[in-house]
Amino acid sequence: MIDFYTAATPNGRKVAIMLEELGVPYRKHMVDLKSNEQKKPEFLAMNPNGRIPVIVDHSTEGDFPVFESAAILYYLSEKYDGKFFGANLQERTSAMQWMMFQMSGVGPNFGNLYFGKNSMNPPNPAFVERFEKESRRIIGVLELALTKSEYLAGTHYTIADMTTYPWIAAKLQMAPEMFSEAPKVKQWAQRISERPAVQKAMA
Repeated sequence: MIDFYTAATPNGRKVAIMLEELGVPYRKHMVDLKSNEQKKPEFLAMNPNGRIPVIVDHSTEGDFPVFESAAILYYLSEKYDGKFFGANLQERTSAMQWMMFQMSGVGPNFGNLYFGKNSMNPPNPAFVERFEKESRRIIGVLELALTKSEYLAGTHYTIADMTTYPWIAAKLQMAPEMFSEAPKVKQWAQRISERPAVQKAMA
């Protein structure tokens, strides 16, 4: 059994997608971020960084906590026979590089753009301009990749897609105009949104 600590954020949803795709038993625990539940000692004992998501795998070897969303997806893939990762070194490396691109590029820039537009006080137009420009560039990188293959890491749906999709889905909902020149990204997102496990995880 796996305990899954999460919230309604893109980082939490990517792990939910993986768990649903694998079809493994898990218990979901919603963490109240507004009340700083993730900063309480019992949560910090699982993740000293005080962020969601976290899983705790209760196995025959004992309880094993894993934090950082990409690390969780990697762990679950390895645990369950390499599912959604790749059949060989090249496929796994391709999936890993796109996961790293999401963690270092997509998430931080989309997150900063949202903060600049919705929470920064006083407003800082230069800040917003910087992160909007970089977010558009990142969408262009994804578009280029998806003109060459059906999924980010190639012909197969992998943890690279699971990692990236919740961020793209959120941005498509909030700022669809940013995807006016990214038809392949929109097609990719639509294709993933139709998967039953994704629909359940995103609900």
